[in-house]
Amino acid sequence: MSTFRDLGVRKDFINSLKELKIKNPTDIQEKTIPVLLKSDTDFVGLAQTGTGKTAAFGLPILNTIDASKAEVQGLIIAPTRELATQVESEIKKLGKYTAVKSTCVYGGTAYEGQIRALRKEKPQIVVGTPGRVIDLLKKNILKLDKADFCVLDEADEMLNMGFFEDVQLVLEKFRASRELIMFSATMPKPIVKMINNSFNNPLMVQIEKKSDW
Repeated sequence: MSTFRDLGVRKDFINSLKELKIKNPTDIQEKTIPVLLKSDTDFVGLAQTGTGKTAAFGLPILNTIDASKAEVQGLIIAPTRELATQVESEIKKLGKYTAVKSTCVYGGTAYEGQIRALRKEKPQIVVGTPGRVIDLLKKNILKLDKADFCVLDEADEMLNMGFFEDVQLVLEKFRASRELIMFSATMPKPIVKMINNSFNNPLMVQIEKKSDW
């Protein structure tokens, strides 16, 4: 069985994982982490909730962030407020021993606190729901011109909830050289079409087994 060290994960992240009592990588982590650490390839993971996908993309993303730069370097989009806050919480735990900052933006609540976090804390990673992300982009408060990656988490749920056009609008705000990472439990035709239109020769993996992370 592989260890996180075998996958190329840095010691500071391994220390965070130990505190979270996570000893060995799940299947999706084992297949995803080395790929995202070693290359800038686009990536599509066919994986259910509970397979450990947050750490699968979170660890490589944290590894690439330049904490000395006070600008958004990556965006993670999730379909619901609950999932967005959960993902951002896990990113914070994984990056505990780094200087990387993250924040979460979502609808159904006032803008002021989220705007303050973006302007004053200057996070390198933003996790958000599609509608609120678009609102902040339109207000020119969230800026993605320096962002290197975008993660679409539970893409099929975003499709089911009617957010797919919003997601495509967000992707248009990224520069052409960005890295695009998607996780979805299913691959309906609209998602396959988006992969064909927006992804650059993505590596694809499929995992069914669930885990505790």
